[in-house]
Amino acid sequence: MTRPEIAVTGLGMLTPAGIGVEATWRGVCDGEATAATASQLAGLPVDFCCSVPSFDAGASVGRRTARRLDRSTQLVIAAAKEALHDAALSPATWDSTRVGVVTGLALGASQTWENQTHQMRDRGPRQVSPLMITMIGPSAVAGEVALACQAHGPSLMTATACASGATALALARDLLTTGECDIVLAGGTESCNTPLIATGLAQLGALSTRCDDPAAASRPFDRSRDGFVLGEAAAVLVLERARDATARGHRPRALLAGCGSTTDAYHPTAPHPEGRGAKHAMRLALADAGLTPHDVDYVNAHGTSTLLNDTVEADTISTVLPHGPFVTSTKGVLGHSLGATGAVEAALTILSIQNSLIPPTANLENPDLGCDLNLVTKAAAEQRVNVALSNSFGFGGHNVVLAFRTP
Repeated sequence: MTRPEIAVTGLGMLTPAGIGVEATWRGVCDGEATAATASQLAGLPVDFCCSVPSFDAGASVGRRTARRLDRSTQLVIAAAKEALHDAALSPATWDSTRVGVVTGLALGASQTWENQTHQMRDRGPRQVSPLMITMIGPSAVAGEVALACQAHGPSLMTATACASGATALALARDLLTTGECDIVLAGGTESCNTPLIATGLAQLGALSTRCDDPAAASRPFDRSRDGFVLGEAAAVLVLERARDATARGHRPRALLAGCGSTTDAYHPTAPHPEGRGAKHAMRLALADAGLTPHDVDYVNAHGTSTLLNDTVEADTISTVLPHGPFVTSTKGVLGHSLGATGAVEAALTILSIQNSLIPPTANLENPDLGCDLNLVTKAAAEQRVNVALSNSFGFGGHNVVLAFRTP
């Protein structure tokens, strides 16, 4: 039986570059870094991050609803609503039992955990919110998106660290190809620009310590990189079978042609030094899509701005794709939004396909000698993109690669 083509018919995003898909796309293509000193991190070893600007949760999800949700859930509901509008779909007209939700999350409701811990410590147990448990459970994210969008099919969470958003898209594709769902809202979210999380990542040695110049801190593949910049974001993609989109007269933005998932099983935080799992994931995605390495025009790299990741990923890309396709990392602008980043970068990859435009890698001034890639720098590159890969690699050795192509 021939597997149906899976179409991406809607996008929704909130990132440090702006509220909404168009604002994010403009910001990423302009290449202006968003990292800045954050008041909530004052006095910590790393006191800067990338934050979603001017987000009004009450206006986006309703004031009563916003009060019972962690910020990560508020963001992803807003993204889901934008994605549905973009896909020209309405809960009033669909068979809700055939609509699923899959959302990725890496660290969970960090803001609520920390706020409620402080409440209990400073004001006593009676001041802990009775809604705390429903706010912090990982399943709450998918459940709240389903509630907001009236989706009564399966609602699932994925947790593969920084690959969580990409894993969500791969799982959504499976729900569609097996016929369990007709529409799936899939993506990722994260909002953990909090003192404890920032301190923990700093203690781990994962964050850049360029406190004197935050805007220059995230510099993927650059010789002077020293760690990633913590960020927050949410992105949701609407997926459906291409034939169903065509039947209702909606042209897809792109096709999710293939997925490859592997695990290094090597180290809790470091990638395999030879990139074995990452290389295999890239090859699996290509094989799943029925593509050859030379079909790939562009790679949206995971590109975290850490010493190990960028070196290993550069070797991975150059080995699997020796013809030298264009490569960029959008984390120079947006920072690293952990569980959201795989979905955010998948959406940006699709926009590159649609707009024949590849965003630059911000702050990349002196490419590392060990990162011999065809990197886009300084300004966005006008380039027709028929096939693109989006790489996502997470702590724990999780590797997910998504292959997209023109409809």
